[in-house]
Amino acid sequence: MSNINQFAPLRFITAGSVDDGKSTLIGRLLYDSKALLSDQLLSLNKSKNNGEVIDFSILTDGLEAEREQGITIDVAYRYFSTAKRKFIIADTPGHEQYTRNMVTGASTAHAAVVLIDATQLDFSQAEVELLPQTKRHSAILKHLRCPHVIVAINKMDLLDFDEQKFNAITTAYRKLAAQLGLADVQFVPVSALQGDNIVHKSDRTSWYQGEPLLSILENLPTDDNQSEQAADFHFPVQLVLRLDQDKADDFRGYQGRIEAGEISVGAKVRVEPNGLESTVTEIYSQNGLVPAAKVGEQVTLRLADDIDISRGDTFVAANSATFSSKQLTATICWFDQRALNPARKYLLKQGTQTVFAKVSEIEQILDLKTLLNDSEAEQVKMNDIAQVRISLQKPITATTYAQNKATGAFILIDEATYHTVAGGMILEN
Repeated sequence: MSNINQFAPLRFITAGSVDDGKSTLIGRLLYDSKALLSDQLLSLNKSKNNGEVIDFSILTDGLEAEREQGITIDVAYRYFSTAKRKFIIADTPGHEQYTRNMVTGASTAHAAVVLIDATQLDFSQAEVELLPQTKRHSAILKHLRCPHVIVAINKMDLLDFDEQKFNAITTAYRKLAAQLGLADVQFVPVSALQGDNIVHKSDRTSWYQGEPLLSILENLPTDDNQSEQAADFHFPVQLVLRLDQDKADDFRGYQGRIEAGEISVGAKVRVEPNGLESTVTEIYSQNGLVPAAKVGEQVTLRLADDIDISRGDTFVAANSATFSSKQLTATICWFDQRALNPARKYLLKQGTQTVFAKVSEIEQILDLKTLLNDSEAEQVKMNDIAQVRISLQKPITATTYAQNKATGAFILIDEATYHTVAGGMILEN
């Protein structure tokens, strides 16, 4: 009997530098785990070069520009399952220009497979120097609090599966992980093109005592239960629902998704930012009236009192320590080609709230060469990871990113072009 429900579905991304083999690895993973449809197999067979080598990247590089340039641009999502688990894969781009797409894919991931192309590294030095994009993606994973990192050292077949070179790379990455504060890191030597240690253990790495990549992924915990155990109720209002204006049936409900904690009929709530309190009288879910609801559920709440509430307001528990604030300290990853302009106003969108914001202070920027924070830096440029202070036109209700990813994340939007210029994680409010 299948035990596919033994583990919760796992969302993971592939990360790393350009040409590290991320798309090829995913294609090989799908191919060897027999998760492809007949038309996909036909496309693979047509992609063979000289009748021998299969181009596995065509399974994820769906855009014409991606196939023409041989790079991943957008995030490609693929779904597959084994007898043990279901998976959602996000193939993210390695090119520095598309770092913003990597952040998008990593923001909801339970795990990340960081690929390192072993052939691109210089082994003549006493210490192997990792590529800048490997460092940048690893730093982003740390700030996004990705629980598990698996380092797949790729193209080992081109190095004759040299154990010493594998060890040199793992030593370099362990040093990087220690500097960044990445806790759960595992290493596996692979050849994505030839399938070594992807789904099956390779005979060519007898010195490697660990499991193949798929086995590692099948056994990772997801940590999803942590959010369900959050004590503080947090409910951003997405829509105020009025059925009609008849006083005999003056229905007023507040729709949205519960981002933390749980709520039940009779519970007292506080509405931020106005601070007014009331009692929940009814809870509607997709199943109709229910006595209670928990994190992740889409519901409509009714209150005992008529209070001035609109989209962007937030319900919290009456005794909650969460309050609204006009000042934030946050880590941002800057996406725009134009540098951050402290004199410019941006739109900050957090949950259902959108307010005008200005970066009042650049506290520090991460130097990818030294992995030290530069407190003297004065300009945040494309793909920089910086800690900043943000002043808001009006208060928003949020938590820190460490407390809750959903309520501690935000984006900055250029008010003129409506381009997303940065993604942020709240450190303090």
